[in-house]
Amino acid sequence: MNKFNEIFLDLEKKILANEYPPHTLLPSENQLIKIYGVSRETIRKALNLLTNAGYIQKKQGKGSIVLDLNRFDFPISGLTSYKELQKTQAIPSQTIVHTLEETTVPQKLSELTGWPAGEAVWQLIRQRKIDGEVVILDKDYLLKSVIPELPKERAEDSIYDYFENDLKLEIAYAQKEITVESANKEVRELMELPEEEHVVVVRSLVYLEDTRCFEYTESIHQLDKFRFVEFARRRKA
Repeated sequence: MNKFNEIFLDLEKKILANEYPPHTLLPSENQLIKIYGVSRETIRKALNLLTNAGYIQKKQGKGSIVLDLNRFDFPISGLTSYKELQKTQAIPSQTIVHTLEETTVPQKLSELTGWPAGEAVWQLIRQRKIDGEVVILDKDYLLKSVIPELPKERAEDSIYDYFENDLKLEIAYAQKEITVESANKEVRELMELPEEEHVVVVRSLVYLEDTRCFEYTESIHQLDKFRFVEFARRRKA
């Protein structure tokens, strides 16, 4: 077996045994060189294997951060509310409404949604916290013509429960786009992230049964907290 594979397996064993707990740093490259008595190239190959296996994330200027292996599953294609995910996966989460206000559709949002510029919408920004840490930032725009009122207490609980059970709306489907991006200043401040941090952004246009688009969402996730999963069935082209 190659030496870098041996080092990878040893570090993997120590991570799984919690000798290197989540969110802590592995020893530096120089320290690992001394520990294992090998070259820098060998250590880097071992670290690359750990990165590819999802055990660590390299941060420039910091080193190799051990990732939390107990990530929550986030379905890609399903139209499931965060409250429903929280219940099914027993996520110990707290929702904080940061912003809930009436505003109007700016030109950029009009181009994304087809809504007339200047039309009234609710802007809703919510922080999803686990163990006191903001792991998701949800930014929603909702047509006020469809959602005349949006009580804060319902926004803290489940807006989809409010839409479907109180307003009797029939939510049908969504178009989604998933990207990995550098967190901008607003996101870093609201999620308390360091500079040069990357996040997963899920943008969704949500439609009613009558095909009206009534919601635009940007759901911003910390990279190391979620696995984006999907069941795929082969279909011949």
